[in-house]
Amino acid sequence: MKLNNDYGYVQECEHIPISFPPQHQDRQPGLEYIMDPRPAAEKEGCAGRLENKVAVITGGDSGIGRAVAYDFVKEGASVALVFYDEERDARETEERILQLGGKCLLLQGDLKEQHFAQECMEKTLECFGRIDVLVNNHGVQFIQRSILDITPEQLDLVFQNNIISFFYTIQAALPHMKEGCSIINTTSVTAYAGNKDLIDYSATKGAIVALTRSLALSLAEQGIRVNGVAPGPIWTPLIPASFSAKEVTTFGRKTSRVPMMRAGQPCEVSPCYVFLASEDSSYMTGQILHPNGGTIVGA
Repeated sequence: MKLNNDYGYVQECEHIPISFPPQHQDRQPGLEYIMDPRPAAEKEGCAGRLENKVAVITGGDSGIGRAVAYDFVKEGASVALVFYDEERDARETEERILQLGGKCLLLQGDLKEQHFAQECMEKTLECFGRIDVLVNNHGVQFIQRSILDITPEQLDLVFQNNIISFFYTIQAALPHMKEGCSIINTTSVTAYAGNKDLIDYSATKGAIVALTRSLALSLAEQGIRVNGVAPGPIWTPLIPASFSAKEVTTFGRKTSRVPMMRAGQPCEVSPCYVFLASEDSSYMTGQILHPNGGTIVGA
């Protein structure tokens, strides 16, 4: 894989890395610009499937959110990228989008605050005039070896950030969405396979699956589709921000649950979002796509 160190641009995908140098970040959800190697956020090619659409992407500064933004812009969409405080990553993503000829609005703040979710949608409407796609993609995770080690403060943070805020963004965006619009929620393979060291995180990801299915039923008559993506181990800033430097070196390879025996790159996940946002998936709602390296899940 050939990468541009500034933007994670992928020209060749034949040699995707299967291991990573030791590294750790003491913050959540992590920073992309200091990762080694940089996550691959972009592949060549576009087809115009999202021409004149407007998408709000949370966690859009880096990782999967960045890759989704690049793909959406290449397909003709304008994007509003919501991020917490990772300003350098966000500015880098914006710069690449402008290079691609796209339009980008950066929105910095805390989606655990309902008023900020409302503000994001209002500013998107002011800038672009519409909202066609909502991608709920932000999340945090904290390793704990026992459920007894999960403090009330951590439990509250993880649930407020990973699932309750999804309700806030949906409630803020939905009044401005119409027939043909799409909501896409990022869940995780942990919602299906579990993870003994990420019990609270896995629980929120399971809740996202249930939210996706229930909301799809609720909005079907309005012609608004709701689907999800459940990535497996993907090389994003969340990884060095969660695991020890030693654990990072075997990320994606340590478990037999991943038949492909490596971590995925964000640009290997983002096409799922393009598919779900476009008319290519016009007969799909309430469904979850599973780019996870071959892990077999029950649904």
